[in-house]
Amino acid sequence: MAAACAALGGALDNVAIFNSLSKRSSAPGLRSGFVVGEAGFVRRYVRLRDYGGAAPPLPLLAAAEALWRDEAHVEASRELYRRKFDLAAAALDGKLGFYRSPGGFYLWLDVGDGADAARRLWTEAGVRVIPGGYLACAGADGVNPGAPYIRIALVQTPDQIGDALTRIRDCLV
Repeated sequence: MAAACAALGGALDNVAIFNSLSKRSSAPGLRSGFVVGEAGFVRRYVRLRDYGGAAPPLPLLAAAEALWRDEAHVEASRELYRRKFDLAAAALDGKLGFYRSPGGFYLWLDVGDGADAARRLWTEAGVRVIPGGYLACAGADGVNPGAPYIRIALVQTPDQIGDALTRIRDCLV
């Protein structure tokens, strides 16, 4: 975090990083995570959590502790997502603005009109995606920056994803 802030010419003020088992370990229901940031911000955040947060049950804490201690499942998950993005590259490279993100498990495609493309994919190809415009709001200029995109969650098995990506390509290209 400090290196990224320094590279951007700033300090750690007004910067916080939230990390959780939701993405790291594919365990969103555990609600286990941590925040790192400037000391004053963290103190205020802890106070807010003291008043508004609920302590998780002991069995969930035990499961979370086991996941935080294990890196093998994290590496296996990263390798699986690399394979899924390889499938996406094979199906979509050079099409619909495909690019390979350096991290994450969402694929964003520039389809011109995300809402229309999502409707077409559901009715014509049997694939569900979310319009990018549903994940953003219009700026001061009235333009929703997500509107031209669809977001695809690469969370299914590689076989299912390969099939879905082929249907997406065949429907939209």
